[in-house]
Amino acid sequence: MNPDAQHLWRAPRWALAVLLATLGMLGPFSIDTYIPAFAGIASSLDATPLQMQQTLSAYLFGFAFMSLFHGALSDSVGRRPVVLWGLAAFTLASMGCALSQSIGQLVFFRAMQGLTTGAGIVVSRAVVRDMFSPAQAQKVMSQITIYFGVAPAVAPMIGGVLFALLGWHSVFWFLTAVGVVLWVANYKLLPETLHVSQRQPLKVSNLLQGYWKLGLDPRFLLLALASGVPFNGMFLYVLSAPVFLGEHLALAPTQFFWFFIIVISGIMSGALASGRMAGRLAPKHQIKYGFAIMLGIALINLLANVLFDAHVAWAIFPVAIFAFGWAMMVPVITLLVLDLHPDRRGMASSLQAFIGASANGVVAGVISPLVMHSTVGLAAASLAMLSVGLLAWLWLHHRWPVIGRIIEHPVG
Repeated sequence: MNPDAQHLWRAPRWALAVLLATLGMLGPFSIDTYIPAFAGIASSLDATPLQMQQTLSAYLFGFAFMSLFHGALSDSVGRRPVVLWGLAAFTLASMGCALSQSIGQLVFFRAMQGLTTGAGIVVSRAVVRDMFSPAQAQKVMSQITIYFGVAPAVAPMIGGVLFALLGWHSVFWFLTAVGVVLWVANYKLLPETLHVSQRQPLKVSNLLQGYWKLGLDPRFLLLALASGVPFNGMFLYVLSAPVFLGEHLALAPTQFFWFFIIVISGIMSGALASGRMAGRLAPKHQIKYGFAIMLGIALINLLANVLFDAHVAWAIFPVAIFAFGWAMMVPVITLLVLDLHPDRRGMASSLQAFIGASANGVVAGVISPLVMHSTVGLAAASLAMLSVGLLAWLWLHHRWPVIGRIIEHPVG
């Protein structure tokens, strides 16, 4: 924690949470805003469904790759420069998407978006821990998750309206405008939170030493798997939404927003519960309850889809309950990841994001296309994603039972 933290941000804590949440919202906006325009882009650029899928995969893998470096760089040059340069590059990449005249150009600039989007997302986590003690940081992380939850619900609606009124190019001009607004807001408001005494030398040897240290720490790897992979239990349904909602549940495209509203309500409720538990319930117990909720509803969802035909009256709610359990435990695990190596919080956030984003890319490019045409397949894949994270947590809990045991009571 920065020893001067109390002097760096004098506004209310929730205001900083909002500022950092807007950085996290950039990712969902970059994905969900353009999905309603898929058909229009394909028609305009004469692209095949596979090529359109590549515009998503290129973004996700670009995000995963560069996530390795955003946080590590912020440990050396500071949090603020990495955020500002990342936002500037994202704005230019979004402009490139808007001006694309071929599917190849669009795939390229989508990859550029992915390479730059993670700067704010990754670094914002380190900023939280720079500024707050563990219990207070959990409250802020939960607030960020609540605000962040708005983006996936709102983004498809904005993208659909823009596409219908102004065409698909307008979606990327909108993202360009978002990049400009965020750059100005963070330039004016975001303080430098990494104390000069905590900075790492900007040397290749030092970076490699840090990656080696974290990469060989089984505690870090298990925590990163426990937080990053279960997310795909619900993200799988988001990626498969056109087929899951349109074919299996027979909803019209104009009705898709109900799915996003219900699921995001689950995320926001889980994050709110996590914030209320901060300092009152040991982190390991909060994680246990989150996994119990996800496991229980995943099993019920699989059984229901095996026994019954999926129906809109019930098929969406298991995803929302799963999202509740995930949002309850993920702020806690994220903080445990950041505190394993306090001198490498930026790098830890980078590697955590890389593991999660890599899993997202595999789900988007491989698993979702394989299972989306079967509700049983979707439910089974969701349970499998959860199981990876659950097994990682159980292994960690068995080997290092002290992790997550201490309750720090918040001040104020």
